[in-house]
Amino acid sequence: MSTLVTNLKHIISEAEYNKAIAADEKVVILAGRMGPMCVPVYDTCEQLEKENPNIKFYDMLFDIPEARLIRELPECQGFMGLPFTVYYVNGKVVKATTSIQSKEQIQAILDEYFSA
Repeated sequence: MSTLVTNLKHIISEAEYNKAIAADEKVVILAGRMGPMCVPVYDTCEQLEKENPNIKFYDMLFDIPEARLIRELPECQGFMGLPFTVYYVNGKVVKATTSIQSKEQIQAILDEYFSA
């Protein structure tokens, strides 16, 4: 099994997932692989994490059994491309996107859902 080579915090268990979304008000989790659609999104989120210290960014390998916590979310049904990017406020999903997203697209979501 491959691993994710990013500077984001890695989630590898259900307990870590639950702790991540419970511990912080604003959380973004990316479930993906080290593929051409995912790597640019990881890089963008690494930049955005530095620019938005009040938001916690995590990644999760799409192929581990625990990634079902992301894959099976109602908000992710029908998604085809990786990564699945899920935005949480106070432990609740407020937005989910699939496939590559630009920095501007991600920042617009952060501004819309995390600005309060």
